[in-house]
Amino acid sequence: MKKYQTALIWLFAFLFTAGLAVYQKMTGPTYPIRSRLQLESGLIKYKLPRSGECGQDMPVKITVADTSVHGIFTYKRYKSNDEWTSVPMIRQEGELVSMIPMQPAAGKVSYKVALVKNSRTYPLNDDHEVVLRFKGSVPLLVLILHIIAIFGAMLLSTVTCLQAIFKGKFVLRYIWLTVIFFFAGGLILGPIVQKYAFDAYWTGWPFGHDLTDNKTFVGLVFWIIALVVQYFKPGNRSWPVIAGIVFLVVFLIPHSALGSEIDYTKQAPVQQGK
Repeated sequence: MKKYQTALIWLFAFLFTAGLAVYQKMTGPTYPIRSRLQLESGLIKYKLPRSGECGQDMPVKITVADTSVHGIFTYKRYKSNDEWTSVPMIRQEGELVSMIPMQPAAGKVSYKVALVKNSRTYPLNDDHEVVLRFKGSVPLLVLILHIIAIFGAMLLSTVTCLQAIFKGKFVLRYIWLTVIFFFAGGLILGPIVQKYAFDAYWTGWPFGHDLTDNKTFVGLVFWIIALVVQYFKPGNRSWPVIAGIVFLVVFLIPHSALGSEIDYTKQAPVQQGK
């Protein structure tokens, strides 16, 4: 394979991985909901958070300059028998603010926000409830290493797949690097991150149904198969391509889907005002 072809493969793999990183960030269940609402007094752009950190209440802030506009915040614990609780939002320097009550790690709260002007109610997010999950604090270094390893594995997976398709050299070497990065990011650093965030190392099969854990396991299994086949049959080009496609498919599953959560229906409902 000529040098310019190798360079093009790496360039494509880098851009492709960067695009997947953006996709993962924007499609996950913890990415804030962003939208806008048109009122008589002007356009209101808002962001509704879906992830909070343990140890403190999570603020929901809507920028509304018109002081005649009021806000109503309605919430309850997710997966609970609680009744919905509605409270007025507090105006603070051009913003309407409410606080989501802090929960333990993996605890979730459902909430809705509505604006009121001249006795008319304007629900945000089309009156659909928003679910916010609380998580523990993850050391920045651990998080950075995890991200580098996972997206490094995706980069190497893409390069390996293309090298196999275009009959490049060192396919076995690239497979080894993919497996190493994937193993480090998914089965070492991933569980460490999850332990800090949700107090559990592994919530996938056979202990749970966390899609992030399960897709990591499936993707790694296919790359290990590709490694074994390539080791004994160096001319084989099919399995690196199959493993690369499987890795891409599982990577397209939104991060944190079906992740850790507390089932509050097994606990007593919250008694408001106590």
